[in-house]
Amino acid sequence: MEDSIEVILQDYCGVFPTSKPHPIVSACTGAFLTGLYGLWSVFTMPGFRKIPWSLKVPYLPSSKDQAQNVMKLLEGRKGRLADLGAGDGRLVFEASSAGFQCTGFEINSILVAYARSKAYWRRIPSSQATFVKKDFWKIDLSSYNIVTAFLAPGVMEVLGEKLLRELPQDALVISCRFPFPNWPQKSAVGSGLDQTFAYEISSVRSHLRNPPKTEMK
Repeated sequence: MEDSIEVILQDYCGVFPTSKPHPIVSACTGAFLTGLYGLWSVFTMPGFRKIPWSLKVPYLPSSKDQAQNVMKLLEGRKGRLADLGAGDGRLVFEASSAGFQCTGFEINSILVAYARSKAYWRRIPSSQATFVKKDFWKIDLSSYNIVTAFLAPGVMEVLGEKLLRELPQDALVISCRFPFPNWPQKSAVGSGLDQTFAYEISSVRSHLRNPPKTEMK
């Protein structure tokens, strides 16, 4: 059996070369990966030093399906919307086109500049969509009745505590992909990576004040 394997490998040595890659190929590959890392760091790293490590969330844009799912959960609502970690602003633009007064909070100056320029070229007034370079963890969100967030699992519990402290009783919270632990969902749309979850703050507060009793067997 071993002899047969050796024969096969010899016959296909031209297809599976065993020689080391050419130095030029290696150099080009290294340059490409370095450039890719540089591009990634440009969009993800600015502003990170100002935030505690446990609250840092890298930039990950919302998909088209995800944005559409958010809009489905916003049907029948109106008011002021805060998008936490707005990135390139796609959720803000979707919501503002539906009549919401939107503010996108983002610490990455490059993404803020990109979103602002996009709003300028689309001629979207600041009364409909505005982007601010601020850390939303340090912002009082009590003036917003809708909050959207696409962050990371590790910060959802801390974010939930902040929202419960600050949001008005009639507020709606929408989370993309990652649900809030121990929060009762009003509804959910989509599946997999594009799933979005809606929560009514009044219901969440009531649930946490009076958790359901477990039946004794």
